Amino acid sequence: MKISKAEQTRQFIIEKTSPIFNMQGYAGTSMNDIMDITGLSKGCIYGNFENKDELALAAFEFNHNKVNELIKGKILATENAIERLLVYPNTYKNYFRYPFLQTGCPIMNTATEADDTHPKLRESAQKALEYWKSSIENQIKRGIARKEIKSDTDPNGIAVVMISMIEGAFMQAKLCQNTRNLKIAMDFLEKFILALKP
Repeated sequence: MKISKAEQTRQFIIEKTSPIFNMQGYAGTSMNDIMDITGLSKGCIYGNFENKDELALAAFEFNHNKVNELIKGKILATENAIERLLVYPNTYKNYFRYPFLQTGCPIMNTATEADDTHPKLRESAQKALEYWKSSIENQIKRGIARKEIKSDTDPNGIAVVMISMIEGAFMQAKLCQNTRNLKIAMDFLEKFILALKP
């Protein structure tokens, strides 16, 4: 299905601004930044988005979908539940291979900035976090049913710990501008996951 010129322009703006929103945040991204990165006028940008909030929401969804598609593709490439869970530490340990991850995790970046100041952004980040948590829980439940994961494993508890480790390690990598602590945490997470085998 062919998309309209207006939809093409809208998509172009989202793709161009998504890395800058993820790196600089909502408050740190000015209209001049948006105009510079897209090469478009303010009128053209506001002709496609009601305001900066609407564009920031679209950029967040775009960033989250890119990460989600990467992880989902790797998970669906394997059948075993443990191997599927190992996709997370293996991907995040090597995040520098993926340009869209180099600006950080969109959920963490958005949640840090939009906790009280931007309720719609916060809601989007919250939904994305819940989706991620449910995805991990479902992989664990599937693994228990297939006898690939210990039957007494708590899917909710494991999902919370995995996400906390990934986000905490990612934050350290960005803050310190090196991957040493991230690698330590992801190696530990691998052992944690492997210990779920029956």
